[in-house]
This record gives sequence, C-alpha cells and structure tokens, in this order.
Amino acid sequence: MVGVTSIPSPAISADERSHEVDHPSSLVAHFGADQPLPLDCGVDLSPFQIAYQTYGELNADRSNAILICHALTGDQHVANVHPVTGKPGWWETLVGAGRPLDPSQYFIICANVIGGCMGSTGPASINPATGKVWGLDFPVITIPDMVRAQAMLIDRLGIDTLFGVVGGSMGGMQVLQWTAAYPERVYSALAIACSTRHSAQNIAFHELGRQAVMADPDWHNGGYADHGIHPHRGLAVARMAAHITYLSDAALHRKFGRRMQDRELPTFSFDADFQVESYLRYQGSSFVERFDANSYLYLTRAMDYFDIAGDHGGVLAKAFTGIKTRFCVVSFTSDWLFPTSESRALVHALNASSARVSFAEIETDRGHDAFLLDVPEFFDIARAFLESAGKARGLNGKNS
Repeated sequence: MVGVTSIPSPAISADERSHEVDHPSSLVAHFGADQPLPLDCGVDLSPFQIAYQTYGELNADRSNAILICHALTGDQHVANVHPVTGKPGWWETLVGAGRPLDPSQYFIICANVIGGCMGSTGPASINPATGKVWGLDFPVITIPDMVRAQAMLIDRLGIDTLFGVVGGSMGGMQVLQWTAAYPERVYSALAIACSTRHSAQNIAFHELGRQAVMADPDWHNGGYADHGIHPHRGLAVARMAAHITYLSDAALHRKFGRRMQDRELPTFSFDADFQVESYLRYQGSSFVERFDANSYLYLTRAMDYFDIAGDHGGVLAKAFTGIKTRFCVVSFTSDWLFPTSESRALVHALNASSARVSFAEIETDRGHDAFLLDVPEFFDIARAFLESAGKARGLNGKNS
C-alpha cells in the first residue's frame, strides 16, 4: 500500500487566531473616519488600526527612535514572546541587551503592516461596514501604503525624525520606500537582503504560492471565515515552496543532505522519507498556526508591485535626488532570492544621487534567511553603522 503523510491541521483554533487579528496582545493605534489612509488603489481606508510593539524609552529630544520593518511572514513581535506560538521574537539575534539594536540606547518600534494578520487592519479583520471579515473585499495594498500607515503611527507617537529605519527582505523594501517618500524623516537606513523592485522570478514564486492557497477547497474564494475553516493545506504548501527560496543549496545539503528521517531504508511510499521533507512539512504546518491565508495573498502581491524606479520615470537615482539619509546596504553571497547584483544596483543609484552610502556583501552559505540568523559579521556591520550614525547625530548612547 502506498502511504501518504498529510499536512496536519494547525494546533491553534480559529477563535484564538481571530482574537489576535482584531484584539492583539500588543499596543494598538486606532485611526477613525477623520484620519483615513489613502491607498494606491484609489481607496481611502477608514477606520483602521495599527498594532505595534516598542522596546526601550524615547529620549528627551525624541532623537533615538528606530523603526524596524518586518518581512513577509513577520509581525510586530520582534523581541518578545509571540502570543500565538509562544516562541521568542523573530529578531532577538539583532534586538536586545548588548545587541546592535539595544533598547537601553534606542527607542525601538515595530508595527504589523497594513494587510497583516496580527492586529493591524487587513483581510482577516472585521469590516465595520458589514460586521463580517473583510476577506477579498479588503482593498489591495502596496509597500507605499504600508509606509504611509507607519508614518501616521510615527506621527501619533510624536516623533518627527526617525534616527533609523531597519529591515530585511520585504522589510528592506519598506526601508527604501521610507527614504524615497520621507527622506527628511529618516536619518539613517539599514536595508538588508532586499531590492528596489521585485524580479520576474520572485513574482513567479509568489504566484505559485497564491495558486496553492486558492486551489485549497477550503479557501472558498477568500470567504473561508464565513465557513469557520481555514485553507491550511494550501497555505502550508505555499510556505513550503517559499521557504526553499529562503535557503541555499549548500545550506540544505549541510543541514539535511539525503539523510533519512527516523529510518534506514526507504518506505517506497509518499511518506516523508527524507529529513528535508519532514522539515518542510513542519515549516508548513507551524506557519498556518499564526498566519492568515488571505493576508499571504495580499502581502505577496504588495511585494510584486514594488518598483521605486517605476515611480520616477524608470530612473532609480531620481528617487533619491538630494537625499541626506545615511545608508548601509547589506547583501549575502548565497542569497539567490535578492542577489547581490540588485543591492549593487541600489548602491550605484545612491552614489549617482550623491547619497552617503556604505555597502557590505557578507559571505555565507545560509541564503536569504541569513539576516535572521546568527551571522556575527552582519551584527558587527549593523552595530558599527548605527554607532557611526549616532555619533554624527550627537546621540550619547543613553536613553536620557
């Protein structure tokens, strides 16, 4: 008999997930009908809310604030225990006491993006006009929309200029959009493993993931919330496919090779015979515990639409003309999702704009996910860049 191991249903209930969507275990900024968010699709979104976390204290002259922008599957829980999974924050390698982003020195802010599913308004939220979950009635959002919402949050917090904006992958796209849209409000920018536009290959991988979600019979054309279910199988497959792109061939070989999973001989079935298969299935099943399927569709589409040069006549340098922001651009040699060539194109455009920019390509076999892992060279670069920017701005390294 041929065996098939299915992707297990998530451990968290739909009620637990939906509670974090509208009533998150974090700080929340509410914006009423008198403060709509103008979206690129032509819709004004109101009312809406932004869920966020802060670490450290804002100093007296409000000059030590750093905004962290999260990646596609991240959220605001950057350096605290996640309320759904119970796991540590997703960037505790970079944020924390003695880390490059030390809360004793900086006031650190991280907000769940608009379109997300951990407290900021998105397709999993309740539409106040109908009393039902937005689903696909939620307007399509873009990276600039996310940044406009973040700017409204920063205004709410009474901060005129951010000392730094930091992020990798989709978070790096937000960093670049911040500098293009609000150059006078960003003193320093650390853009990691990202690009100024999404490549055709990346759009193709995202479409693969979206089609996996939409092919799940439990998706119900985006209306699964009305049926009290979640397309966890399709979303898990989307996550599995995406996770492969976050790694490198060398990293997969080093970690798994062709080693068997809890057996010495093949089962001659479609069970997870290999360790790498078991690993991917775990990644898929654990992801659906904390993420909404429609949010995955919306956020991947936002990344696909991103193209800073497209808003400036196709000339990237024009996006940064006259900019005073200090930049640090970081890439990784084994990152084939956002290869170093794209970072170099960004650096050349910044140089053409006479911007102050430093660039580092870090040698590692850990792939795109290297920015989330323990890579000491990256930490040293981030620390040195922020310390240099802090000295130039007159920060004394204390939150006083």
